[in-house]
Amino acid sequence: MGGPDTVRRWSAEALDYLDLEARAVPRVPLHRVPLPPQWDIALHVHDESAQPTGSVNHRLIRGHFREAVESGRINEDTTVVTATGSTAAVAAAYFARLLDLPFIAVVPERTSAERIAEIETHGGKCVRWGPAVTLQDEGRRIAAENDGHFLDHFVGTDLALAHEADTLASDLFANLAETDHPVPDWIVVGASTGATSSVLGRHLRHQGYPTKLAVVDSENSAYFPGWISGAADYTTGTATRIDGVGRPRVEPGFHFRLVDLLIPVPDAASIAAMRHLRACTGLESGPSTGTHLWGVWELVSVMRRDGLTGSVATVLADGAEHHRHTYWNDAWVTRQGWHPDPYLATIEGFLASGEWVPPDGR
Repeated sequence: MGGPDTVRRWSAEALDYLDLEARAVPRVPLHRVPLPPQWDIALHVHDESAQPTGSVNHRLIRGHFREAVESGRINEDTTVVTATGSTAAVAAAYFARLLDLPFIAVVPERTSAERIAEIETHGGKCVRWGPAVTLQDEGRRIAAENDGHFLDHFVGTDLALAHEADTLASDLFANLAETDHPVPDWIVVGASTGATSSVLGRHLRHQGYPTKLAVVDSENSAYFPGWISGAADYTTGTATRIDGVGRPRVEPGFHFRLVDLLIPVPDAASIAAMRHLRACTGLESGPSTGTHLWGVWELVSVMRRDGLTGSVATVLADGAEHHRHTYWNDAWVTRQGWHPDPYLATIEGFLASGEWVPPDGR
């Protein structure tokens, strides 16, 4: 490492690179999902798969890098380490390469070969680690061993997003402003780090919008039971299985006070809704988008029941290319014990008849 002047010069250049990258990314597209016209309800999908690394995590990780550079935790020779097999690791590898920094991702043993390949394509190195409960500990150990920076995208999300001038929320509402429904009745997103619901919830309050925010949660996750019990530190101790939605504990970046409704979603329903989206629009997404959409259908059914019209917006969190050999693979889905067909029949029946009849009776 050079002297103070060298460090400041590198930091200024790194921040310029991050700013230039952010400005070069065009606004992501907004898609309208067709609903029966007599319902007079619009459904818009904000497509974050158009980000350079293909997911909603791109903005968040850029913010983490910017904050770490500004605070001096990342310098020109810093090895950056993450502990996740999610699209956050792909984004971190991308930004590390942008700044010409070494990058290591500690990933769960079950991480797919395609996810490993994505990280390595951006110049990252992957280390598989067995006990999921100690994944973060191993990431911190490797970072310390390399005199590096452990980028924990579950912590400090508020500070990281404060460094993002063009947030998902501002981008979403810029897109919606060009539609007949510039202010939706509901926005539906999932929770993993808590960053997405946090930035949206704060934007809604700052702008004074009447829009309500619903968060969907997967099986084995802590967010829905934490919501029901009022325990902000709820833990399940069990791994979740829908990539990008749910956590075995309520993460510090998630704020219950910003959310109007939590909706639990069966894992098989996430797969069904993901498949239905492709069938009716041609859009291919990851499973967390399916989780979002199942929550959307539940909310639209309530709007229908109560005779309401208006609009709902949600987020396409990542694309199908991340999941070809897993969630889009029928044999793999069957091995998980998931049976999406009954849930797919619920969606199709609802759009045909207006009657919401989930297979579990809920």
